[in-house]
Amino acid sequence: MCDTCGCHTSGHTEAKVVEVHRSLLAANQKQADRNRRHIEAMGAVAVNMISSPGSGKTTLLEHTLDRIGSRLKIGVIEGDIETERDADRIRKKGVPVVQLTTGGACHLDAPLVHKGLHDLEHQSKDGTFDLIFIENVGNLVCPATFDLGEHERMILVSVPEGSDKPAKYPTTFVGAQTFIITKMDLLEYFDFSVDEAEREALRLNPELTILKVGATAGLGMDNWINYLQALSAR
Repeated sequence: MCDTCGCHTSGHTEAKVVEVHRSLLAANQKQADRNRRHIEAMGAVAVNMISSPGSGKTTLLEHTLDRIGSRLKIGVIEGDIETERDADRIRKKGVPVVQLTTGGACHLDAPLVHKGLHDLEHQSKDGTFDLIFIENVGNLVCPATFDLGEHERMILVSVPEGSDKPAKYPTTFVGAQTFIITKMDLLEYFDFSVDEAEREALRLNPELTILKVGATAGLGMDNWINYLQALSAR
């Protein structure tokens, strides 16, 4: 388990864990605030995408880039424990991308994203972007605690995962601005209640914007693209 976010507590007193956790979060928040200013200086709006593994984050990004990659200047930061596989998929779309590997940590943090922003900036001809997507490590728990400097936090839950995820991971949804139900094209094959997922998410966070997409089949993609275009124009 990850030692950087306090979820590994073996051999430590509870007081010590709380002290370390607070110190980590305070340092992370300072860097996140600097990241946000850096992103804004690049002319960009940053999106932090949080989900379980396999929810379809990278697939959604691929189809998004196919649709608006020529209209908006987009950069992508990919977070994974190991490998460059997701970054390799995004590189094929011809946009700047940086792979951040955590080496075991279950989330990205602001200092690591700070490094990624500089690497991304160097890939742009003029150092500017309209949108920067940060695809977090697949996990619905730890990433919710760490501000990366994003302007928009998006939580993705796929149809195969089940509609109970908002109720089971409330902290993740309370801190988000957008809830995306993915793989809607598989709805007929799984016991997923869209009504339950929406109801529980809005109970936790009435301000959430909810979008439903099936990227591979093109379901809901027009609404998704319109949402991103409005977001980039903020």
